Parts: sequence; structure tokens; C-alpha cells
Amino acid sequence: MMLGHQIAHRNVVSKYYHFKPEDLEIALEDFVTILETNKYHPTGDMFFSMLSDPTADEMTVEIYMPIEEDIFTPVLDEQMFFRSYFSITPMVMTRVIDNFNEQSQLKYWELFDFLHREGLEQRTPVFVAYKTSHSGKTYVEMSVGV
Repeated sequence: MMLGHQIAHRNVVSKYYHFKPEDLEIALEDFVTILETNKYHPTGDMFFSMLSDPTADEMTVEIYMPIEEDIFTPVLDEQMFFRSYFSITPMVMTRVIDNFNEQSQLKYWELFDFLHREGLEQRTPVFVAYKTSHSGKTYVEMSVGV
């Protein structure tokens, strides 16, 4: 666990999605397609916040993407949001390196066990960010504001 983590980006677009957990990839692809179709240019890693219990049959998330443009015109028929600056600090963060499906559940509960043991109060939903290392390996950062 890493205490002192933060998420900070400029020009962030987001959208809420509600779906079955196995359809996460479809939601992520839909979000990217909307941005690309409307000529917005991502500048960073996509991330999302889990707004529902991860063990539920359906989940609600808010997906975020930093973009190059500093002005965002809402897309017709899409309820999307724009923040010129997005920042959450301090946070507690853990990483999932391999076996994402199995390890994500384990790391999620480890995160909350750590908060409980350290007497920290959860102040945000859990954020999940897909990252790529300098060597090209994909990993996941899971964090929560405290």
C-alpha cells in the first residue's frame, strides 16, 4: 500500500455508465469511441471510479479521460461532464500487476483492510487506472481518497 498517492489531471471529460461487471470493456470502448468520433484527443490514462459495490450484479462507474482540448462542447444525446482541473489528494493506492480478474477483488478488500487498520476514513469512491510501465507492461492502480 502506498499512502500519499494523488490523481491530478487537466481538462478531464467524464461519463457515467451502469452495466454488468463483465461488460466493463464495452463501456470503456464506448467512452473512447465517443471522444474520438467528436475529435477530442486523449492526453493521459483513462481511469474510472466505482460508485457501487463491486460484488453487485450490476455496477455504476464514472469513466474519466484527460483530453488535449481546454474547451469541451457536450456531445448531443450524451450526458458528459468536463472539469478543467481534476485532483484528489491524499490517497492510498495499491497495484494489480498480474491476473487482473482474480487479483482486483483481493486488492480491493486489502485496500479497505488497510484503511481500517490505519484508522483512515474513506473520502472518495475507489478509483481504478490502467497504466503502462516504461517496459510496456500493463498494470492497474486502485486508490481511494482519505
